[in-house]
Amino acid sequence: MDNAGYREQALAGATGVELIVALYDGAIRFLHRAAQCAEEHDEHGRRAAVKRVVDILMYLQARLRPDVGGKTAQALGDFYAAMFTMTLEASHHGSSEELHEVILCLRNVRDAWSIVSHDPEAGRVLPRELRTREETFVKLTPAATIATVAETLRWSA
Repeated sequence: MDNAGYREQALAGATGVELIVALYDGAIRFLHRAAQCAEEHDEHGRRAAVKRVVDILMYLQARLRPDVGGKTAQALGDFYAAMFTMTLEASHHGSSEELHEVILCLRNVRDAWSIVSHDPEAGRVLPRELRTREETFVKLTPAATIATVAETLRWSA
């Protein structure tokens, strides 16, 4: 079984928050690839990897729910926009160092999501399309969960 097969099998029983962590992991993996391509002066490879990162960031941003997540969703939206810009600028400059800066920022927020993934209440604030089938039918209690997510997802750029 190849790496993609292992990842797919590992995600089969993942919660919605664990799937978000997996998206961050994918973005970080593609950023590493883009940085490697920048060092090797492989423009085509760098652009292909950056496109995948941008796709992930746009997917994450499109699923934000300001009506449920409030200030946390707004902060994440701002974060994704900043990462989007930083990624494109780093790619434009062909800068491995700038791509590694984006990796550090994403890793910090990814680690916060990883902590949240251990909180069974956290999955209840996710939009339906990011929840697993089991989580979709759980009664929402957004107020307490949003406070937990907001506290965990504090970041500085």
